[in-house]
Amino acid sequence: MVEQGLIRAAQAGDRDALITLLREIEGHVYKTAFYILHNEQDALDASQEALIRVYTKIGSYEEKAQFKTWVQRIVTNICIDKFRRTKPTVSIDEHEMVFQDNKHNVEREVLSGYLAEDIREAIDQLPEHHRTVIVLRYLQDFSYNEIADCLDLPLNTVKSYLFRARQQLQNRLQEYQKGGVSG
Repeated sequence: MVEQGLIRAAQAGDRDALITLLREIEGHVYKTAFYILHNEQDALDASQEALIRVYTKIGSYEEKAQFKTWVQRIVTNICIDKFRRTKPTVSIDEHEMVFQDNKHNVEREVLSGYLAEDIREAIDQLPEHHRTVIVLRYLQDFSYNEIADCLDLPLNTVKSYLFRARQQLQNRLQEYQKGGVSG
């Protein structure tokens, strides 16, 4: 959690405070961008753009909203814009499997990797608005109210999106367990 004093100092023009503030939020910004875009380079680009926007717009932040909600709205909007402009790509590096020494239970690690990949693929296949609420809720640990503030949506819409997204994920993952997905 970012201290309000640090935010106020950054807004007042304290360069050191602003740099400290940006360093404190950069990990969260990148994490959100990566989970939405699923591409390291795109996530780095979106994170950088979001941090620049926070840097240039810090003066417009009002304490009506939580700072993290304000920042997440910025990064989420940038990611949505970036996602709309480009088609998602898959990195070949993500699919390479390297087996280490036999001290680990290789079968469990492989199955765990497949499950994680199945979940990522299922999230990727969600409609954009459903994917975004899933990322904010379960990967960024936002409350329903924070998601509503961040995306500028009514609370009931957020609840509805999450309900539908969970249903779609459950159905998709059941299809994976049955041995494959059609279409």
